[in-house]
Amino acid sequence: MRTGSEPLTARSPLRMRFWFGVWGLIWAVAGTVAFAYAGRPGWAIACGVLTVIITVDVAMVLRHIHQGPHYQPGPDVPPYEPDGGGKGG
Repeated sequence: MRTGSEPLTARSPLRMRFWFGVWGLIWAVAGTVAFAYAGRPGWAIACGVLTVIITVDVAMVLRHIHQGPHYQPGPDVPPYEPDGGGKGG
C-alpha cells in the first residue's frame, strides 16, 4: 500500500546514470583513438559510433536533471488501496 511519503523519500538515478555515461564516454573516446592509432578502422568506427550514442544519452540525462523535479503528490494526498491485481471488482 502507498504510504504517501514516496515523493519525499524517492531518489532519482539520473546523477548515477550521468556519471556512468561520463565513464563510458571516456572509454569510448580512448578506444576510438587507440584503435585509430593501431590501424584498426572497423573498431575505431564502432567506438566512434558508441561515443556518439553515449554523448546523446548524457545530453538527455543532463536535460532531465536541469528540468528539475516534476509534480508528485505530497503527504496531503491520502494513500490508496491496491486494485487487487486486475481482479474484477
